[in-house]
Amino acid sequence: MIETNVSRHHQTLLQVIQSYYQLTKPRIIPLLLITTAGSMWIAAHGQVDPLLLLVTLTGGTLAAASAQTINCIYDRDIDYDMERTRHRPIPSGKVQPRDALIFAIALAVMSFTLLAVFANLLAACLAFSGIVFYILIYTHWLKRHSTQNIVIGGAAGAIPALVGWAAVTGTLSWAAWLIFAIVFLWTPPHFWALALMIRDDYAKVGIPMLPVVEGDMATVKQIWYYTLVTVGATILLVYPLHASGFVYGAIAVSLGGLFVHKSWRLLHNPEDRTVARELFLYSISYMMLLCLGMVIDSLPITHNLISTIISQLHFIS
Repeated sequence: MIETNVSRHHQTLLQVIQSYYQLTKPRIIPLLLITTAGSMWIAAHGQVDPLLLLVTLTGGTLAAASAQTINCIYDRDIDYDMERTRHRPIPSGKVQPRDALIFAIALAVMSFTLLAVFANLLAACLAFSGIVFYILIYTHWLKRHSTQNIVIGGAAGAIPALVGWAAVTGTLSWAAWLIFAIVFLWTPPHFWALALMIRDDYAKVGIPMLPVVEGDMATVKQIWYYTLVTVGATILLVYPLHASGFVYGAIAVSLGGLFVHKSWRLLHNPEDRTVARELFLYSISYMMLLCLGMVIDSLPITHNLISTIISQLHFIS
């Protein structure tokens, strides 16, 4: 009998932990960390301090988790009305809003302290500004009132790139701001592709996402324009900034070509949810692989390999 009670208590504890974990929307966070890492590797010229990397990614995770938790508190009314989000911890009654707020504040304090002590104050302030921007500008002001919600709100998702650069250098360069811009420009085609898929959910709760207010055709045109500008921006890291080299450039052009192709298909099939889903899923892979390209290109072994190849070509000629 005692063993059964212990088992039940243990299971309940696991369920509580799982509920708080779900509050942080964990599926979103890895993408933010990858942009942080890509920025760090370029800033450190391919030689990132492992401890600094661990601290920065942990601090970024805590900051993102805090912001997402507060977003869940704020949006609990519409989450309950949407089928897709009805089973989240707060609308389902598994976590009380007050407890979630305490959890979010604790995460934010831990994030700021960790980054300030083990990285630097600039990185800590940038991570905290990301939380504030996401809550006040996106969640409170824009999400329920403007079709440009995800455009301006995308800045919050781009801040981790600045955090990564600041953690390594203690400053922000043009290259850091360009990586920020790339993520910022990539966000609308990424998110609007998702919005096309779940437009009815947004319409039901009165969220003025672009497909709801302007329709599918206007949305896919905007996706097309933003995709072109995003792909163009990725090349600027190679020239004129010279922050990345040939390997990254080749990866950026290849990935960008496929991104443009998928956006072009959606432009000509604006009501095809399957095409929208393909673009949405690819946009995730695109950003992950682009940041991986930044890392690979920055590594000393890559530079040595390119130098060897160039020397051999000169020798042959």
